[in-house]
Amino acid sequence: MIRHLCLLLSLLALVATCQAQVPLPDGVQKLDLSVDGVARSGFVYTPSTAKETPAPVIFVWHGHGGTAQNAARSFAMYQHMPEAISVYLQGLNTPGQLTDPEGKKPGWQHAAGAQADRDLKLFDATIAYLKEHYKVDPKRIFSTGHSNGGGFTYLLWQTRPDVLCAVAPSAALSTRLKDTPFKPKPCMHLAGTADPLVKYAWQELAITKVKEINQCAPEGTPWAKDCILYPSKVGAPFIAFIQQGGTHKFPPEAPPLIAKFFKEQSAAVK
Repeated sequence: MIRHLCLLLSLLALVATCQAQVPLPDGVQKLDLSVDGVARSGFVYTPSTAKETPAPVIFVWHGHGGTAQNAARSFAMYQHMPEAISVYLQGLNTPGQLTDPEGKKPGWQHAAGAQADRDLKLFDATIAYLKEHYKVDPKRIFSTGHSNGGGFTYLLWQTRPDVLCAVAPSAALSTRLKDTPFKPKPCMHLAGTADPLVKYAWQELAITKVKEINQCAPEGTPWAKDCILYPSKVGAPFIAFIQQGGTHKFPPEAPPLIAKFFKEQSAAVK
């Protein structure tokens, strides 16, 4: 029995190792930058036309304890919006608000000024790098992310409102929504009603505030499965993607819907 258990554990470890070594698709390259003398890294996908035709840019932020490589695989914006440059950056060890208070796992700053704004500076440096090497459409820059990465997307909305076209945070919230001015911005918020970590009740408060900021209609209409679209008086529609019974896990059906939302906002600013 013990021998069989050891064999099973060895096989599982081998599978995990093989999965970790699966290469990313063609067009996804390693990205290395230095920000305030600190080495930062990630992956970037660039369409073959990005040096001749202005391309949209999508930033994807992993959750606390996650990796850029896993974010690239789970969001896979290069599959769902291949005309866009998509960027998957790697966080540094950061104290978590709900877990990992000692900061032993990678994540993103939670507020403006935290960690000397290292991640906001990374965002700025990455945009500068992309503009230097490719043709970037400055009116079509998007941000999405899960959990801590979704919270950082809200922080980018707060601190870089004139840079972003639209945002799509997942399983996230922002305490700054209630007491910090936010400019109206097209937004899609993804949540599960049974999220055990970022409680759905907390996310509901964020959703209500976003609808208020974006001056949305009180009643929405179906937009896709589990998605309700709330039109905006100021051109900042809001989509609530709510999965009944959904947990904190990033839903596999989310990426094509995020891409659909970004494409609609992309078309609106052309």
